[in-house]
Amino acid sequence: MSKYETILVFSLTKGEEAAKELLEKFKALIESEGNLESVDEWGKRRLAYLINDEAEGYYVLYNYEAKPEFPAELDRIAKITDGVLRSLIVKK
Repeated sequence: MSKYETILVFSLTKGEEAAKELLEKFKALIESEGNLESVDEWGKRRLAYLINDEAEGYYVLYNYEAKPEFPAELDRIAKITDGVLRSLIVKK
């Protein structure tokens, strides 16, 4: 098991409630595959540049421990999930 941190930026076009639903979805996914250490909600922030004509996003930082295969699967799921603007996964 290795330690990872993931930052996800969720779209706010459907409101903050939809972003919080995505936050819980990814939290459950990480808990099912690894050991979730912390979830840090940064909340609504202005983006450095427009992404899909959006100027704001909802930022969330996940710290967790997982098997080496899991981050690739998490990245794949983040890329195909509607409402995720950006994702970044880093091994600590």
